[in-house]
Amino acid sequence: MSTAETRARRSPELVAASETAEPAQSVETERVAGAGEAESAPGPLTRRPMAFWRLLGSELGLTFRRPRNQVMLAVVASVPIVVGVALRLVAGDGDGMGGIIGAVAGNSLMLTFASFSFLVVLLLPIAVSVVAGDSIAGEAGTGTLRYLLAAPAGRTRLLAVKYLNAVVFSFAVTAVVALSGLITGLVLFPAGPVALLSGGTISMGEGLLRILIAAGYVGAGMAALAAIGLALSTLTEVSIGAIAATMVLVIVAQVLRAIPELDGLAPYLLPTWFTRFDAVLRSPISFADLGQGLLVFGAYIGLFCSIAWARFSGKDITS
Repeated sequence: MSTAETRARRSPELVAASETAEPAQSVETERVAGAGEAESAPGPLTRRPMAFWRLLGSELGLTFRRPRNQVMLAVVASVPIVVGVALRLVAGDGDGMGGIIGAVAGNSLMLTFASFSFLVVLLLPIAVSVVAGDSIAGEAGTGTLRYLLAAPAGRTRLLAVKYLNAVVFSFAVTAVVALSGLITGLVLFPAGPVALLSGGTISMGEGLLRILIAAGYVGAGMAALAAIGLALSTLTEVSIGAIAATMVLVIVAQVLRAIPELDGLAPYLLPTWFTRFDAVLRSPISFADLGQGLLVFGAYIGLFCSIAWARFSGKDITS
């Protein structure tokens, strides 16, 4: 019996790791290109980069068209509006305000930083965890993962596409918060020079630049969390399990940070660095704090993407 006949008799319910490292039959082509064609062999090397970007575009389209994700984007966009209206009502009760209320009431740009402070603790991690935790486990749970692995892309490329998709969503949800906070602040509060936490003021133009830096930093932090979600997603075929596990890790880290006796552990916990974007509210900007946070994010990304690849590249797919 020939090798081809032997493989034809195998059960289609199992996709071994050795058979999907560089598969020959394309089933994912229809999903990626939307043209309905199937390829019997991988295309030339010059066509592979185009296939990668087509696959990524397909994943992004599915992610941003999914009603669940659209609802999450709407929720995070509404929080700065609610916070702004609430602070506006409080600010209208009298003078002599201090703290965050006084800062936001004094300048519209501060609402964006206040919104990041509220959302980066829990709501942004929830949104990112849902997308990252569902990336691989969701495909396995619906029974489509073994068909995706029949594409010429192979496991490594599929994993890279899934992670990049989660990274794009991470920066998108961060940008939604920044834009919502900025627009709401401009509508409800006066615009002008921005008072910094360390004293002194900066121009509105420089304030906008610092919002951009803060948004990039927060987005990088969410990308690091997405790497954790991706790694956990390769360990199960139940997406809700990967999502819940990612959120549990975030919550546990937040609890550990709140225990004074465990202060020595705080620098190693990812959520510790989420709020370091406030370095942009100092004069001059504390690039040392931002750089250290980015190094931590990079370390988490490297570690958990490696775990995801090691697990996924050698895993037999049964669904």
